[in-house]
Amino acid sequence: MIYIVEDDTSIRELELYALQTKDYEVQGFADGESFWQAMRQATPELVILDVMLPDEDGYQILGTLRENAATCHLPVMMVTAKTSEIDVVKGLDHGADDYLCKPFGIMEFISRVRAVLRRSGEKPQSDATLRFADIVMDNPRRLVEAAGVPVELTFKEYSLLRFFLQHPEEVLARERIMKEVWDTDDLLESRTIDMHVRTLRQKLGSAGDVIRTVRKVGYKLSAKQSAEGTEE
Repeated sequence: MIYIVEDDTSIRELELYALQTKDYEVQGFADGESFWQAMRQATPELVILDVMLPDEDGYQILGTLRENAATCHLPVMMVTAKTSEIDVVKGLDHGADDYLCKPFGIMEFISRVRAVLRRSGEKPQSDATLRFADIVMDNPRRLVEAAGVPVELTFKEYSLLRFFLQHPEEVLARERIMKEVWDTDDLLESRTIDMHVRTLRQKLGSAGDVIRTVRKVGYKLSAKQSAEGTEE
């Protein structure tokens, strides 16, 4: 089942029709209220979410989904007329799995839906609890502690830290980080990694010192005070 949350009737009906012709089971909603009513009955495999809605906006809906342990990994694709780079980054940082800008072609729309569903099916189950030095990540409850202190992270910060914790003492190239965490090979956006790492270190406090920069390569989660080829 796929849920489409779109207040523009013509666009919603077009999306519904396009997916139904490809044998997907789909339901459409014009606002957040009707969407949440359906969510209380059944959880879909994918949510296609507009940003500008008459009640709560798409970012709010996405944030609520990501904060709930039952829906924090539910695939969400945002489809919106907001096309600026900052809007796209905002959507992805809030936890969107993909971001499609209006106007769009039907074939591209269907292809992107298939890609999101395929990627969600390939993702392995996360380790229940991940630990490294003073950092503890409780995945079932989506909680992070640094030296015993709870830390509030955005969806992408959480995903980035989880990737680091899953590969301790391993040099992670920028290309690999972009592919695994942002699902893109576009290194022109690699400054996004630096921004998130900087914020992540700040939020983790002294515990964040274990996230080390590997000069000209990427990053490494290491408990060592110094490592060859790294910048402290």
